Amino acid sequence: MITTSSVLTLSLAKVFGAYMIAGGLSHFMQRNLWADLLENFRAQPGVTFLAGIVTFTIGSTIVMAHNIWTDPLAGFISLVGWVALIEGLIIIAWPKPLIAFSKSLMKPAFINAFAVLTILGGVVLVAMGFLGQAGL
Repeated sequence: MITTSSVLTLSLAKVFGAYMIAGGLSHFMQRNLWADLLENFRAQPGVTFLAGIVTFTIGSTIVMAHNIWTDPLAGFISLVGWVALIEGLIIIAWPKPLIAFSKSLMKPAFINAFAVLTILGGVVLVAMGFLGQAGL
């Protein structure tokens, strides 16, 4: 059993885990979805900008509510917040290089492996969220 310092850590682990499972499954349920989303970002800068704002807002909210580094799970959850915040800023300020980099990764072997690892990571987070205990 994992022990963490905050009930919020366990709640966010469940939410992030469910999100990761759904995101990974989306690749296998809708094979072209990720490539289509990337193409939409390239073709519609307004959508890309809006995605950056949403990503930045989610990341900054997580950072403000959960900037806790007392244990590995709490640190990972906080890291996710910081990564989302920085990713949102990059999407807003430098979308073209990010889209080009992302497009270079759109190879079936990489995408399949990424989707599987995302699902497995999500399962681990959900399990930690439900089986973990707060109160270090």
